[in-house]
Amino acid sequence: MLPRTGDVLHVTRAASVQFLRPITFRVIRVLDWPTYDGWLWLDGYELNASGDAVSRRSIFVQQDGLYQIQAAPQRQPHTVRTPRRPLVRTPVRVG
Repeated sequence: MLPRTGDVLHVTRAASVQFLRPITFRVIRVLDWPTYDGWLWLDGYELNASGDAVSRRSIFVQQDGLYQIQAAPQRQPHTVRTPRRPLVRTPVRVG
């Protein structure tokens, strides 16, 4: 599972030995920094028990050790379609 912007993850020791105490993490983005195969740099927020962001972090984790708690909401199109107005031609005067 490759995390997406907005995903909420449970990050444990399975993702990296630095997480002796598991954290809840909301992904801002997956950084494109060079890493070892199967490892990722994630930029995001550590969340408290209420789901509020308490600190911004960049973490280095194994992709296979991440557990998704909540998927990012589906993206909605930003364009608003309005009905097309009929084309009105004005007469051209010659002469």
